[in-house]
Amino acid sequence: MKKVKITIKEMAERLNVSPSTISRALQNHPSIGKKMTAEVHKLAKKLGYYPNSVASNLRRNKTNVIGVIIPRIDRYYQSSAISGIEEVASKAGYYVIIFQSNNSYEREKENARMLLASQADGIIACLALETNNYDHLAVFKENNIPLVFFDRVCYEIETHKVIIDDFGAAVKATEHLISIGCRRIAHIAGNQKMAIFRDRLRGYQETLKKNNIPLEEELICFTEDLSSEEGDAATQKFIEMQVPPDGIFCSNDPCAIGVIQKIKKAGLSVPNNIAVVGFGNTPTSLIIEPALTTIDDHAFEMGQAAARMVIRQIEESQENVDSETIIIQNDLIIRDSTLK
Repeated sequence: MKKVKITIKEMAERLNVSPSTISRALQNHPSIGKKMTAEVHKLAKKLGYYPNSVASNLRRNKTNVIGVIIPRIDRYYQSSAISGIEEVASKAGYYVIIFQSNNSYEREKENARMLLASQADGIIACLALETNNYDHLAVFKENNIPLVFFDRVCYEIETHKVIIDDFGAAVKATEHLISIGCRRIAHIAGNQKMAIFRDRLRGYQETLKKNNIPLEEELICFTEDLSSEEGDAATQKFIEMQVPPDGIFCSNDPCAIGVIQKIKKAGLSVPNNIAVVGFGNTPTSLIIEPALTTIDDHAFEMGQAAARMVIRQIEESQENVDSETIIIQNDLIIRDSTLK
C-alpha cells in the first residue's frame, strides 16, 4: 500500500495553528517559541514528515546540486577526486550528482544535457578521451552556470580549472630514473588527444635532452587507455629489443603494474634489470611486488579544490571574474621498483 505523504497544512490542522507557523517551526525560526517548535518537530517525526527541499530550493532559484561529469568512476584517480568533491560539497550543504561519460563524447553530451535540464547550480567536469568539441559544455557558461574543469581540462572555454603540473611530474620521474643510473629510458605514453599525456611525454623528452641522453623514438610506446594489458604488450616489445631499456616511465599506475608483471614473467628483475616508475599512487602500487615508485597526484585534494571553486562561484555570483587555474602539488614516492 502506497504511503500517504503528510503535508504542512495537515500538521497545522492537527496542532490548530497556521501552516506558516509549522513552516517556521520546522526551520527553528526564533519567532516561534521553543515549546511549539518542539511540538512541531515531535509531530513531524511521528508522522514521517520530511520537508520538500527541492521545491523550497526551486522557489529560491537554487537546487543545491552540483553536477559532476567524469570519464570512469572505476578508476582510482576519479573516485578519489569524487570523494574530495563530495566532502567539501556536503559540508557546504550541497548534494552531488555524478555522471560517467565512459570516455564517450556522445555520452558526455547527454550527461551535460541532463545536468542542464536538472538545473544544477554548478558543474565540475573532467573530459572524455573522445571529446574534441566543447559546445555542450560551453552552454553552461552561456547560461551563467558555474563550470570548473579538473585534470583533463578544456582550454577553449574561458573558465576555472584545477590541474597538476604534469610536465613537472614527468621531469621528476625521469630525473629519478637517471639518478639511479638508467640511461636507456622508455616511456609508455597516454592518449595524445589529452593535454595531460602530451605534457607527461614532453617532460620525459625534455629531461632526456637536458641530461644529454639520446631521444630514441623506438623507446616511446603510445597507448589508448594505459591499461595493464597495454603495459604488458609494450614491455614485450621493449624486452625483445637488441638493447632493452633499463628504465621505464609509465603515464599511470595500472600500466606500470602490467609492465612489472611482464618483466618478472620474462625472468628479469625489477629494478636490477629494468626500473619502473608509475603515475597516480594508487593502492595497488603498494601491493605489487616490488612496490611501485610513482607520482602522487593528490586526486582527493584536486576534487576538494574544484568543489571549493565552483561553490565560491555559485554563492558569490562571480559572473565577471577572470578564469583562474589552480595547480595542485605532486610528489615522487620512491619505492622498491627503483631502489637498486
